[in-house]
Amino acid sequence: MYFIFSKLLLFLISPIIWIVALLLIALFSKRPKLKKRTFIASIVVLIVFSNQGILEEFAKRWNIPRLAYDEKKVYSAVIVLGGFSGEDKNGNGHFNENADRFIQAIKLKTIGRVSHIMVTGGNGSLQHDQFTEGEWVQKVLKEFKFADSTVLIEHQSRNTLENAAFSKAILEKAHLPPPYLLVTSAWHMRRSVYIFKKAGLDVIPYPCGYLAGNKKLSFVDFILPDSHVLDVWDNYIKEVVGQAVTHIKYAF
Repeated sequence: MYFIFSKLLLFLISPIIWIVALLLIALFSKRPKLKKRTFIASIVVLIVFSNQGILEEFAKRWNIPRLAYDEKKVYSAVIVLGGFSGEDKNGNGHFNENADRFIQAIKLKTIGRVSHIMVTGGNGSLQHDQFTEGEWVQKVLKEFKFADSTVLIEHQSRNTLENAAFSKAILEKAHLPPPYLLVTSAWHMRRSVYIFKKAGLDVIPYPCGYLAGNKKLSFVDFILPDSHVLDVWDNYIKEVVGQAVTHIKYAF
């Protein structure tokens, strides 16, 4: 039930949905004041959530910086969160826009910063099929000639809470000591670190895949709207709401 509710909530918190809903109210309302107010509100929401400058300033405060790690130390594992691959119409796996998670994990292993790669990710779709991210990534790592003994795969989780819980069990069974490097997208790192630490895992954040928060801004960014910004806000709003819900969940 919690999983289904979270998927529904993701749909409802999108700025595009807010804008469309406000415009529909303005269009069909028979009350002149309500019609005017909701139309103005839709324009305001559109202006705010399509502004690159506002997004960048928010992201700078939300993103967790990459903490310095001991370059002389070889960590036992890098935990890379799924969500960087999916399934095409023919049932074949492919990388998506979050593939930097995979790239950074591969880099850390290749340059000798970690001894093991821990991939956590199942199938987060409401209509679950046979594809699981972890199993597909395991095949890819074999193609990259990584030894099976250095790869740990968790392929049952559907969300970050399950990522943490299932990863902990596998890491403890493998007797790999903490701390672990945690790799996920910058916009997702704050909530991920909180959840993993609540699960009892000592992790060092290693964010990647920056969508915002690291761009050199110009005056134009605060003036001209950008439709792409609306899509990026979906990720950040999801995380803010998710963080609040997670705090409540652990509080009770």
